[in-house]
Amino acid sequence: VNQSTKISVANEYEKKIFETYSNSSKIVIIRNGIDFEIQNKSMNNFKKKYNIQNAFILFLGRFHTVKGIDILLKAIHLIQNNPLFLNTQLVIMGVDFGFEHKMFEMIKELEITDKVIVIKNPPRLDVLAAYKESEFLVLPSRWELSPLTPLEGFAFKKTVVSTTSHGIPYTITHQKNGLLVESENFKEFADAIIYLLKNNDKRDEYGLNGFNLVKELCNSKIMSKKTLELYEKVINR
Repeated sequence: VNQSTKISVANEYEKKIFETYSNSSKIVIIRNGIDFEIQNKSMNNFKKKYNIQNAFILFLGRFHTVKGIDILLKAIHLIQNNPLFLNTQLVIMGVDFGFEHKMFEMIKELEITDKVIVIKNPPRLDVLAAYKESEFLVLPSRWELSPLTPLEGFAFKKTVVSTTSHGIPYTITHQKNGLLVESENFKEFADAIIYLLKNNDKRDEYGLNGFNLVKELCNSKIMSKKTLELYEKVINR
């Protein structure tokens, strides 16, 4: 870090971290960007493939305690009999990083087996199809630097319920492109899910704002361009 000419970070949160180790003038913010064209890819009929009969909200990520899946499951337990959630399910997609066994135990103990669908090691096209067909995303993480999953959801005009942990608020803005609640607060997380299920207009508004964020700033073309410019400045200094 100290011997570097420039340091590229994804947001202001990461910049603050590196400022404790290095000169602030060396640090350049280049926002993470995703392939904006993923929305146009040919993809499967997700619900048909996995025999999903209801509307669903989507968690996508590693099966790890840091991702807060336990918080999410407790939230689903609270709202499973809410009239607004009766015809909705939670789809969990991801790869095991040590929490899979506990996750299935919790699903059984909380008696939410009929409300949760787990898809392990999903193909990329199925992930994209899930984004497209979901109602919105849920990201109950205890820690994130600059999460990419919300940006991919935004490309499909899907909003997200997440937490105020660490770098998340530098991607998700509360009541603009999503809803943020305190980490560990599964009741507040449950309330946010119900709010979005009840208020379609807000859900659409937040999703569109997220879409515009990706279109105007957080896409791979802009990230690549700014990264190339940074390299050229370093080479030609």
